Amino acid sequence: MKFKSGFVTIVGRPNVGKSTLLNRLTGEKIAITSDKPQTTRNAIRAIITDDNSQIIFIDTPGIHKPKNKLGEFMVNAAQGTFKSVEAIIFIVEADNENIGPGDMYIIEQIMDLQTPVFLVINKIDLIPKDKILTLIAAYSEKMDFDAIIPISALNNEGTDLIVNELKKVLPEGPKYYPDDQITDQPEKQIVAEMIREKILYLTSDEVPHGTGVEVISFKERTGRDIIDIQANIYCERDSHKGILIGKEGKMLKKIGMTARKDIEDLLGTKVFLELWVKVKDDWRNNNNMLRTLGYNELEF
Repeated sequence: MKFKSGFVTIVGRPNVGKSTLLNRLTGEKIAITSDKPQTTRNAIRAIITDDNSQIIFIDTPGIHKPKNKLGEFMVNAAQGTFKSVEAIIFIVEADNENIGPGDMYIIEQIMDLQTPVFLVINKIDLIPKDKILTLIAAYSEKMDFDAIIPISALNNEGTDLIVNELKKVLPEGPKYYPDDQITDQPEKQIVAEMIREKILYLTSDEVPHGTGVEVISFKERTGRDIIDIQANIYCERDSHKGILIGKEGKMLKKIGMTARKDIEDLLGTKVFLELWVKVKDDWRNNNNMLRTLGYNELEF
């Protein structure tokens, strides 16, 4: 059997489960998840390799109407993948009875592409099965998809069907990455995202998405199985800094403790994590800060 390979982008509105799906497909925590929209900011690659294929998935930021330069970067990162991949996974939520303007906007962007497009209806665990058929019919009227796959990424239901369908359209190609590699993200970037995930989870709606994380030091301690990591957390207001630090530093300590556990699981070693909180006014509109935090122009 000839070897197949290719790149597949995952697109959809914010908070439809793109990152959860990516983690399920790889069996590892590649992308951070949150119940808040616009959690993913960069296009993240995850790799699945078996005996006869290699699929490189690109998890993109949710497509939305941007309100700042960071938002513009996120949308451009998603749309920039459309014409440079072998297939597109368009993911929508099953518990939306009607096709909303956000999903229609994405359909308009992809409907005239020559690239195969698979509609994945996520969160089918939240609705009766008969409503899934209604939703399939509604989307089929809007676009001729190569396949429509109902799934529950949370329960890992139906996700294997996605891989099976993709293998049908992937071309013969090389093995781009080693068999045991599951992402091309640098460890520092994954660590920064893990810290940001804990901020989103622990601060609830008190601190909006105006936080960014920069790992400024990542060193293995000489002669000891410990990695010392130092990171800056950037926010846009003094009031947000106070929330992130918390009374007597308790919130910052909690963010550090919970992030450290995930980082140690990722790296397979003990970690000493130090965090600092800094205010950078309107950093999401500052090109230098966006570059500092890794939000650069992507090439595909």
